[in-house]
Amino acid sequence: MKGPLFYSKILLFGEYGIIKDSKGLSIPYNFYKGALKLDENPDEIAVKSNESLGRFAEYLQLLQENQPELVQFDIEALKADIAEGMYFDSTIPQGYGVGSSGALVASIYDKYASDKITILENLTREKLLTLKQIFAQMESFFHGKSSGLDPLNSYLSLPILINSKDDIEPAGIPSQTVDGKGAVFLLDSGIVGETAPMINIFMESMKQEGFRKMLKNQFVKHTDACIDDFLKGDVKSLFSNVKQLSKTVLRNFKPMIPASFHDLWKQGLDSNDYYLKLCGSGGGGYILGFTEDIDKARRSLDGHKLEVVYNF
Repeated sequence: MKGPLFYSKILLFGEYGIIKDSKGLSIPYNFYKGALKLDENPDEIAVKSNESLGRFAEYLQLLQENQPELVQFDIEALKADIAEGMYFDSTIPQGYGVGSSGALVASIYDKYASDKITILENLTREKLLTLKQIFAQMESFFHGKSSGLDPLNSYLSLPILINSKDDIEPAGIPSQTVDGKGAVFLLDSGIVGETAPMINIFMESMKQEGFRKMLKNQFVKHTDACIDDFLKGDVKSLFSNVKQLSKTVLRNFKPMIPASFHDLWKQGLDSNDYYLKLCGSGGGGYILGFTEDIDKARRSLDGHKLEVVYNF
């Protein structure tokens, strides 16, 4: 047995801000993927994944008992497949901010949800919000709190624009310029990040009035401007706003940036060779980079692993 493939995602803009109603823009990243699978001779990773799926199935059973109107699953079929050794076969790195649990959630919903909303339907705003709500509850098993966006992106495999908590829509993003020098890239921090502790730090910071003000007047403002620029294809304005966003993050989100990358972050701002921002909740995993000249960025970041995800 091998289920359909579900892909990783990248939240280009909106991390943390979307918890507090900023805009967000999420795009599928087809380099990494995962699928449900049954194997005759599972390795250690498959066995671990299978055990985790067993715990997830118990959680889903409780979820449908507590919120029967939200979602129902064929729990018997799910548990039977887990007993047979089913696991999630994935190349998506865990703790890297590219949606490893999101792809898993999407694949379980796709295979076991009753009366599921399918991607072939006319996806009204109501249907998208319902899916997001279901996915948020499902993914909470992994993170403690989830917006539901990662699984939604993985499930639909479309760019998604978040206007606010209750207003999301599929987004048309400008097509890539194949030979463009400008690029969005991933920078590997070499450290695995954990989402829950980072969210806790953020929630604690939100208790301070100064932090709340900064979030609204700087972080959300620059995030929204970046999204507008990106969707319009206004590259000049985009880089000006990404620089402001990068500065704001370095000043106010230091705990989410691995300590060994603080200088590299500042180096980008000083040289204008590249600008860095968080990819997901931070704390490790990937860091997202923007550059107007990818060759320059590669030279500046010599010794670091870069993966280009989008060309301007």
